[in-house]
Amino acid sequence: MTSPPPTTARPRRVRAVGDRALLVECADLADVLALHAALTAASLPGLVDAVAAARTVLVRAADRASRDRIARALPDLPAARRHDAARGLVTIDTVYDGEDLAAVAALTGQSRDAVVAAHAGQVWRAAFGGFAPGFTYLLGAGLDVPRRASPRTVVPAGAVALAGEFSAVYPRASPGGWQLIGRTDAPLWDLERDPPALVRPGDGVRFRAVRERVAATGAPRRPAVGPAPESAGSPPPDLPYGALLVLAAGPLSLLEDLGRPGRADLGVSPSGAVDRGSARQANRLVGNDRSAAVVETVLGGLELRAHGTQVVAVSGAPAPLTVLDGDGEPRGHPPTDAPFALRDGEVLRLGTPPYGLRSYVALRGGLAVPPVLGSRSTDVLAGLGPAPLAAGTLLPVGAPPRAAVGLPEPGRVREGGLTRVTVLPGPRADWLTEGSLDRLGRREWVVTDRSNRVGLRLDGPPLVRAVETELPSEGAVAGAVQVPADGRPVLFLADHPVTGGYPVVAVVRDADLDALAQVRPGERVRLGLARQAAARHPGV
Repeated sequence: MTSPPPTTARPRRVRAVGDRALLVECADLADVLALHAALTAASLPGLVDAVAAARTVLVRAADRASRDRIARALPDLPAARRHDAARGLVTIDTVYDGEDLAAVAALTGQSRDAVVAAHAGQVWRAAFGGFAPGFTYLLGAGLDVPRRASPRTVVPAGAVALAGEFSAVYPRASPGGWQLIGRTDAPLWDLERDPPALVRPGDGVRFRAVRERVAATGAPRRPAVGPAPESAGSPPPDLPYGALLVLAAGPLSLLEDLGRPGRADLGVSPSGAVDRGSARQANRLVGNDRSAAVVETVLGGLELRAHGTQVVAVSGAPAPLTVLDGDGEPRGHPPTDAPFALRDGEVLRLGTPPYGLRSYVALRGGLAVPPVLGSRSTDVLAGLGPAPLAAGTLLPVGAPPRAAVGLPEPGRVREGGLTRVTVLPGPRADWLTEGSLDRLGRREWVVTDRSNRVGLRLDGPPLVRAVETELPSEGAVAGAVQVPADGRPVLFLADHPVTGGYPVVAVVRDADLDALAQVRPGERVRLGLARQAAARHPGV
C-alpha cells in the first residue's frame, strides 16, 4: 500500500494560527505526508510539533520569533515524496447500531444495511493520527457525510464514526462531532503496549460486522499511587521526603505540570496546567523548578495532611487557607502567593475563592508521581496521567531543590465579571460573514457550564458562517476559537484535541490564555480582535 500519486496543481499556502503556529495548506494528502516528513527530518530550531491532517500541516513553534523563522524556511524544504508501505491489516469487530446510522443512510441516499455493507466491505487506509491518543483518520470511499451541526459533549469510548471521507474509532469518551454508526471494544490505545496505538498511519483497517461486542479493555491505564499510611505520623520508609495525604479533593483536583509538548503525532495534546503562570509562580515561591508537578484544584474544598514537615505555596484563584493542627483545631490562616510551613500531621484546607476558578498548590521538592509520556500532568480528554485526586490518595514529595524559598509575590488573578483577551484572526476567518467576524470581537460571550479543561463553550447570538461546506480535519492549538455549524464558538484550552473539523476563525494570544483559565461558568468574556491583524485573509 502506498500514498496516492502527488499532484502539484497549486502551491502551498501558509496561514498564521495565533502568534505561535502556522497552517500550511497542501495540494493533496501525498503533499501533506511529504511536508510532514521533511519537517520531521529538518529539526528546525524552535519547532515543537508538526501535525499532519487531511489537507494541511499545522506547525507549532516555541514562540513568535521561531514561528517566523520556520515560515521563512518552508520554501527551502525538500519536496521529496514519502511512500509508506503497509504495516499490515487490523481487523476491528463492530456492532453497527450507532445512533446516527439512520441519519447517515438518509445523507447518502442508502439503506442502513447498505451503509453497513459499504463500511465493512472495504479496507480503510490509516492516513494520520490526531484528535486524541489512538484516534486515527481512516481514508475510504463511498461514505462522504458531514459532521453534526453541533458536537456532542460526550461520545462513548469505542464509537465507530464517519466524517467527510474519513472513518475513525473514538479510543475513549470525549467530545466529538462525527456521525456515530457503530461501536467496538477493540483497545485502540494501551500504554502497556508498544506502540500504544492499535492502528498507525500506513495500516489497513477492516471493520467486521458482529452481533455482540467482544470483551476487551482499552481504557488508558493510570499510574498507581502509594497506599495511605495508617496514621498521620512519619511517612513510610520508601518516602524519605514525606508525602501529602488527600483527605478531601473538592469538586476536581488534578496533578499538573507544564505538560507534554511535542507529541501531537501520537494524538497527545500538550495538556498541563491551564493557568501556566500561576503554576510557575507557586513553584517559584517554594524554590522548585518551574516544571515541577503541582495540584490544580477547582473552587476549593481540597484538604491535605502533611507527612513530614513541608514547605507549601498556593497561587492562582485566592482560596482562603486554613491550617489545622493534629487535633483538628485551626492554627492559622497563611496568605496565598507566599511560602509557609505545614508541619508533620497538620492539615491544609482550601476554602472557596471569592473570584477565579483554579488554585495551584506547590510543595517544595515537587510531587514525585511516575510520569506518563514525559509528564505528570492529567489530560482529561486523552485520559493520560495520574487519576483525579480522591480521599485517601497519597502524594509522595520529591527531593528538595537547591534554590532558596522565594519571597511573597502579588497575586496573578484579578477580580471582575468580564475577562478581556486579544484574539488574532484565525486561518479560517473568511469562513464567517464580514458582520459575524466583527460581532465575534465586539460582543460579550457567556461561558456555559459545559466548559472544562478541554475548552470554553460560549453562548450568545449565533455567528453566521459564509461557507457551509465541510472543512477537512486540521491541526488545532490552545486558544483556537472554533465555530460549529450552530454558530456558537468553542474556545480550546489545555486539554484540547490535536485536530478538529470546525473552522478556526480566531486564536487567542498565547499571553492571554492564563486569564481564560480563571473564568467561571456564567461569567463573560470579550474576544477583542487585534487591530494590527484584522485582515480578512491572514496569510503569512
